[in-house]
Amino acid sequence: MSLILLPDLGDLLRLQPQFNAGTVVELVRALGSRALGSREGGSQEVVWVSSNDPDHPLRDALPAAGITVRDGLLRDWSWAQRDHEELVGYLGQYPQGRERLQAVAQAEAELSQQLTVPLAPAQLFGNGTDGGLFRAVQDYHQTLREQLDEGPGTLWRAKRLAETVQALAGQQGLVLAPFDDLPALLQHVSGAELPDLTGFSPGEISRLRALADRAWQLHEEDDPNALLESLTRETGDEVTPKAELDTLAAGIYLAAGELGAARELLERAAHGLTDGQPRSLAGLVLARLGQVRDLQGERDLARRTYQAALALQHAAQVVREVAGQGLLTPFVLSPGP
Repeated sequence: MSLILLPDLGDLLRLQPQFNAGTVVELVRALGSRALGSREGGSQEVVWVSSNDPDHPLRDALPAAGITVRDGLLRDWSWAQRDHEELVGYLGQYPQGRERLQAVAQAEAELSQQLTVPLAPAQLFGNGTDGGLFRAVQDYHQTLREQLDEGPGTLWRAKRLAETVQALAGQQGLVLAPFDDLPALLQHVSGAELPDLTGFSPGEISRLRALADRAWQLHEEDDPNALLESLTRETGDEVTPKAELDTLAAGIYLAAGELGAARELLERAAHGLTDGQPRSLAGLVLARLGQVRDLQGERDLARRTYQAALALQHAAQVVREVAGQGLLTPFVLSPGP
């Protein structure tokens, strides 16, 4: 049995039409039996050594797809980001420090540009660890070390990687790790390998997730009528349920000022919520429903809806912000340009 490393792009998964949370679910299902030696369709599990962000898109998608997430192998490294921010603030006070920060910013921009263009799964690996995006990631971290030196703002990464290597010793199966950690893990974790993507291509789960991700980020150049037609035509799946599609369609109606249609869809979405769906979905539905009820002058009902969103076992940060603000002041639509 082997240890297969799956690349995690974090929030960038929401921007990738062919490598999103749905694609990762499809990859896990395709690779799980091979890694675990289990029967097709058997119990599947992913070992999580990636971000501890509770709003990570895969925190929704994997459990909703019936895939067990096993985490707790690493301690909380959020303090390290604070150390890094303090270092940046310190360097920004001095001319030479600002020059170093500009070099780092340039390297970050170059890496970000490569990670935000549409990528097929096979493109993530290029020519293994010697080329493609792996090389870009390694070049970025080399720039980071050269410009910021090894100190309290950067040394934490080496310590976190060492802890990850130790935690993965003796593990088998599928491991979700930050994309930029993969070269070091391949080098230091015995038996670790990249997934064989031969014959794999994103399927329907990935396609539907890409549609929903796009609708959440509605851009000015998007055709709302075409997007609305696509959303209403789909029946949903376990990763992207019909209730989410209805909520997104309601958002388009809301932006157009069609409150009755928006409310009808949101109330249908609320009634369609069930256990086992993506854990952030209920809060997103209720927060948006509270806004529509506010706009229709039903302040008491809107307040109860916001309170229901905040009372959920899990509410995404954006839900807590929207519902919290909604309790303080009634929601109003921002005036157009």
